[in-house]
Amino acid sequence: MVFIQNYLLKSVNKPIRSYLRSRFLDTLRLTTKGGHGGNGLPKYGGVGGQGGAVYFVAKEGKSLRDVVKKYPAKRVVAGNGEESSKARILGRRGLDQKVEVPVGIRVLDQETGIISELDEEGKSYLAAGGGSGGCAGNSFLGKPGQLRTVTLDLKLIADVGLVGFPNAGKSTLVKAISNASPKIASYPFTTIRPQIATIEYEDYRQITIADLPGLIEGAHANFGMGHKFLKHVERTRLLLIIVDVFGFQLSQQHRKRNCLETIYALNKELELYDKALLDKPCALIINKMDKEGAVEEICKYEQYFHSLEEGLKLCPEELTPTKLLSIDTVIPISAKSMKEIEKVKQEVRTILDLKAEEMLQEESTDRNEQLQQKLSERGPKVV
Repeated sequence: MVFIQNYLLKSVNKPIRSYLRSRFLDTLRLTTKGGHGGNGLPKYGGVGGQGGAVYFVAKEGKSLRDVVKKYPAKRVVAGNGEESSKARILGRRGLDQKVEVPVGIRVLDQETGIISELDEEGKSYLAAGGGSGGCAGNSFLGKPGQLRTVTLDLKLIADVGLVGFPNAGKSTLVKAISNASPKIASYPFTTIRPQIATIEYEDYRQITIADLPGLIEGAHANFGMGHKFLKHVERTRLLLIIVDVFGFQLSQQHRKRNCLETIYALNKELELYDKALLDKPCALIINKMDKEGAVEEICKYEQYFHSLEEGLKLCPEELTPTKLLSIDTVIPISAKSMKEIEKVKQEVRTILDLKAEEMLQEESTDRNEQLQQKLSERGPKVV
């Protein structure tokens, strides 16, 4: 009996295998506490030192794993202010704690929601202020520092967000188009955590692309692996939708979706998560064109790729979105063909450059209108 009990307990406490542990961390909860203010000295009117504060500072090259390594207890406490003494009437300020976090962090409070976004190098946020030092106004008693529990939520910052269902060829494309080395296999869900890859051009131009785990139908409602990674698409400037020319079927229990239905399904998931994502420029990649029967398959639906509204008559009711993607270009490829990969690289660059020019023109037009409005304003006339 004892042997059986020990065996069962051993199986329950068995650690997770190393290859199943995700090394990518995009959410971290931290408790921050400002330093206690130092006490004053009533006899000489001395003032205690201010308690130290806790700051978050955005820095390139950092990750939330680095934060956990430095603060394994997930608690950051600043130094206490120095107490006033005969040798030092004015107590020194407590030591501040500056926590270096990756660029792209949102600081969240459970009660108030988003309280800060650290999306630029060097940007900082005061997480917990230190208590005031003791003085005549507070009976020379130092005040405790601010205690606050916040959540650090990371959103990757990339130029391009790669979106698709499992086994559509995302990892193969990323490996061919960039310097990344993602895991590639013939089964779904080989990508289990997001990663940033870099597309490099001959003129040293660089474009970053975020490879996200495959979505499934219902991802917006926490089904599958991709639901928690949809947030990483929000800060991208271009959506790169990739679909298998022969469609997608998650398992035998699920209905098979053809190529066009797959596009509507992805459109629906993005819409249900955040409609603003559909306003982003979008390029559609039809993958696996090297397989037998691919040309015949794409010919059935290619007339609807640029005008998704016309294809709604072929879309099942459960996949019908209320707002449609605006597809800028359609690129049929085989991710194994370097010639076609070069075409993808150039199309991505062209779309991003055109959108950047449009934004600059809009900003220039707004400035000119503001300037003309100021010049047209007239002061009081002297009679």
